[in-house]
Amino acid sequence: MRPRETLLILATILGTALLAACGSGETESDMADMTAEEHAAMGTAGAGEGAADDSMRTGRQPVHLTAEQERALGVVYTTVRRGTLSRTIRTVGRIEAPEPNVADITPKIDGFIERLYVASTGEAVRRGQPLLSIYSPELVAAQEELLTAQRLASRVDSAAEEAWRSAQAMLEASRRRLAYWDITPEQIDRLERTSEVTKTLTLVSPVNGIVLEKDVLEGQRVMPGMRLYRIADLSEMWVEGEVFEQDLRFVHEGAQAHIEVAAYPGEHIMGRVSFVYPTVDAQSRTNRMRVTVPNPDLRLKPGMFATIFFDVEVGKEDLSVPMEAVMVTGERNLVFVRDADGMLVPREVTLGGRAGNRVQILDGLAEGETIVASANFLVDAESRLGGTGRDMPGMQHGGS
Repeated sequence: MRPRETLLILATILGTALLAACGSGETESDMADMTAEEHAAMGTAGAGEGAADDSMRTGRQPVHLTAEQERALGVVYTTVRRGTLSRTIRTVGRIEAPEPNVADITPKIDGFIERLYVASTGEAVRRGQPLLSIYSPELVAAQEELLTAQRLASRVDSAAEEAWRSAQAMLEASRRRLAYWDITPEQIDRLERTSEVTKTLTLVSPVNGIVLEKDVLEGQRVMPGMRLYRIADLSEMWVEGEVFEQDLRFVHEGAQAHIEVAAYPGEHIMGRVSFVYPTVDAQSRTNRMRVTVPNPDLRLKPGMFATIFFDVEVGKEDLSVPMEAVMVTGERNLVFVRDADGMLVPREVTLGGRAGNRVQILDGLAEGETIVASANFLVDAESRLGGTGRDMPGMQHGGS
């Protein structure tokens, strides 16, 4: 047995014997004659039931340090306080064109490109603007069928109801066929008024936007379904990013965010979360989400990288302490509470969310309590040894 442990046991026995002999009537002179070890032993033995329970759970003993010992160890105290905790979640993302605002221009007939009205990638187009014209023998035949059906319908007497209905049905079918090939109502009306068959079909832009891709040349043969242009409305953009699983409770649809891009340092572009993907990546433990931001001046470009920030509140009017004040052992989270007698009592606490250098306390502490804010590893080492700090290496005590 170490000399230190033997000394403490003897002090405890001596203190018990004195109490038994003197009852509760010991005088101040009797207490003054006791050694420092006896005082420490009596203080530990006389601790409240709560401190004893904490010691049983944590496997550590209360510690008593003199002012000189506190200075030597660098012990600093702080007070448990209540307040609003906030933090910033930061992640990276990529700017993309919004899928609902992207349109592919594809023909529905065979033909040859007669003329390109929009001849390069990156051009801005407006809804209804001509993009190209296609020569198609099928289109010519379909126009002639419409004119034939129109002449037939005009010659049928409406008194012959069955023949008139058949003629009208044929005329409507010819119109629908052209409409299914993306011939506009204006083009069909002009054909019926002028009876002039055009050999080309003009395709127009269905949206306002920018030509992201152009995959066609003049004179090229095209097939039904072939993509000729990809056009996107870039007046708002998507920023796709990922957040860690533990931050998901702060990132939900409608949550406010702001982004920064390298092209415009120092500028914050505000947006909101428009979608949170329903699955978590099993390896990275992250969840994909999407922020929608306005882009009226088209400064944000698809493919740019962005930094996404979420300013969130971890808790309102909650207890918190500095993170460095908590001893995380792997089995439990401990702090050392300074009681009214100056003893540093180990206390197990339940942690909540973290905000900067502070952590939320869900259970184990009360507002206004004083705890060790630094050097708690050294205090913990002494607490494991059992106590008073008297034999700690490198420490000097008064009277030694």
